[in-house]
Amino acid sequence: FQWSSPPEAIERLKSQEIWFPPPQFYEFCRLCNFSSLRELQKFSSARALEGCERWMPVTLSAPDGFIQLLPGDELYPEDPDYTGEKKMNMSTDKKIEDLMKEGGRFHRIVIKNINNLAVYVNIQAKYNHINPLMIKCDNSDNSRL
Repeated sequence: FQWSSPPEAIERLKSQEIWFPPPQFYEFCRLCNFSSLRELQKFSSARALEGCERWMPVTLSAPDGFIQLLPGDELYPEDPDYTGEKKMNMSTDKKIEDLMKEGGRFHRIVIKNINNLAVYVNIQAKYNHINPLMIKCDNSDNSRL
C-alpha cells in the first residue's frame, strides 16, 4: 500500500505503475480540484446539504475504444439501465475522434485502452457538485486537455 495524492496517483497511472478503473479515474480527477484535505472537507460539508443524484455510466462501444457516457452528455440515454435487466448495448461504427468532433455537450470518460483514459466535461454539475478536471492519461507530454 502507498498513500498518494490524487495528482500523484494519476501520474502513477500515466507511468503504468498502478491501474485503477475509469470510475476511480473520474473521482481522482474530481479530487484534483482540492489542494488540501481541509479544503475538500469544507466543500463536502457545504455541498452535502444540496442533495444527490443516482447515475450509472452507459458504455458506448466504438471501433477504437469505449466511451462511458454520464448524465448530461448528449449521447446519454433518456432511460438508462440502472439494474442491468435491459441488457443495453450501445455501439457505433464511428471512431472516438469523430464522436468527439461531432459532439457539443460532454460528460464522459473516453477509454482507448487500459492505460489511455481521458475525462471530458463541459456541463454544469447538479447539486453544487464539482466537475472533474479534464485530464488525459495516455503517456503524452500534454496531459491536460
